[in-house]
Amino acid sequence: MKKNLQLILLAFVAGLAGAYVFVTYLNPQDEPKLATAYNNPSATYNVNYSRESTDERHYNAPVSFVEASEASTPSVVFIKNFSGSDHRRYSVFDYFFGNGPSQRVSTGSGVIISKDGYIITNNHVIDRAETIEVVHQKRTYKAELVGTDKNTDIAVLKIEAANLPAIKQGSSRTLSIGEWVIAVGNPFNLTSTVTAGIVSAKERQINILGGDFPLESFIQTDAPINPGNSGGALVNTKGELVGINTAILSRTGSYTGYGFAVPVDIAVKVANDLIKYGEVQKALPGLDVVEITPELAEEMNLNTLDGVIVTNVFRGSGAEKAGIQKNDVIIQIEGYPVTGKGNFEEVLSYYYPGDELNMTYLRKSNRNTAKLTLQNLDGGTGVMKREFYSSNILGARLEAINAIERDRLEIDYGVKISAISRGYLRELGLNSGFVLTQVNGEPARNPEKVGKFLEDFSGRLRLEGLSPNGQPFMQSYSVR
Repeated sequence: MKKNLQLILLAFVAGLAGAYVFVTYLNPQDEPKLATAYNNPSATYNVNYSRESTDERHYNAPVSFVEASEASTPSVVFIKNFSGSDHRRYSVFDYFFGNGPSQRVSTGSGVIISKDGYIITNNHVIDRAETIEVVHQKRTYKAELVGTDKNTDIAVLKIEAANLPAIKQGSSRTLSIGEWVIAVGNPFNLTSTVTAGIVSAKERQINILGGDFPLESFIQTDAPINPGNSGGALVNTKGELVGINTAILSRTGSYTGYGFAVPVDIAVKVANDLIKYGEVQKALPGLDVVEITPELAEEMNLNTLDGVIVTNVFRGSGAEKAGIQKNDVIIQIEGYPVTGKGNFEEVLSYYYPGDELNMTYLRKSNRNTAKLTLQNLDGGTGVMKREFYSSNILGARLEAINAIERDRLEIDYGVKISAISRGYLRELGLNSGFVLTQVNGEPARNPEKVGKFLEDFSGRLRLEGLSPNGQPFMQSYSVR
């Protein structure tokens, strides 16, 4: 009995203590505020646990991507690349015992940029393609390859169609870090897939591009990009194209948080050049530059990491004529601040050979300006048009090599096989990238002349030149 009374008394005291704590420290009037903040994400609430603090933040409702998706998805196409066919003659035994012809099919995405059928995609999406198909709104079109640019990983296709939904172009130069973007493409062969994220960084260089003058100034985004998204659209919340999805940083082959896109201002300029001239009008200042590292800044007594350091000036170039020297630090182009190498190359990519640019640079801490004339790949200032010859009989496209290739290969002339499919040259064992320098002892200078000669020739044929890796070759054939 006594023990029971003690338990009752203890419970009574505990109840009084609990009531006191509840009334003193837990104000029931706070409960509606918590519920409002939970149920209404746009409500104002205090994120600082100090009672005296008045610092408040607003949680804004997520942006809607419905309009952007509706505006952009009709302009994104599915691309099929058919390649790798082996067109030797096969017997019935080859088919039964597994040695028959095979074909590889790879896929990607593309973006319609004109109503009459021009499409931007990545160069690696259509690399080594023998046949290209474009699927748009359940219709399949055979695509013509207009041109490619390894320096930016951009390619242009053309399909025969009218009144296509061309995407609206935005601006990558005005795109801000932290801005919402969506990636539209065909990951894992799933057409018209949309993912969302933000712009994580700009002017990224990740050293993945080929070509003689790789231009890397990528937009970095955390919008999920997976295999098949390559060549697809990166758009802003207005549905405007701001980039062409190109690469992911991954150890697995699937998206792990980092995606990269070619800025639309670069991609469209490259595409327009390929359509109009067949060749990107690369404008060269005639110098090499490097990023400013903390070590270099200290060594050169610089008080900033912005700009680029000139490491080499080419003889006879616009830079040499403008008086720019090694170790000068370029900080502005046409009044536009230069923040690094990616930014420097991006700004130059908007201009054409013959354009004059005002450059601001530092030399031993003294600020200077110079007017520099940009040059083309042959050292001139005019428009360059690609000289090529396409032949169904040869199954190849032949083109004259430019000055940069001549210097690199240390030859005075040559005709390169820039694309190859089923045909005569493949049967001879040649492939894309081979450079012909002699055909039956005659210099190979003009693609059309070389192409027509090979189409009509019969007898003993001798070809000389360089393989894609620069090794000399000489081969003789008996041609009927």
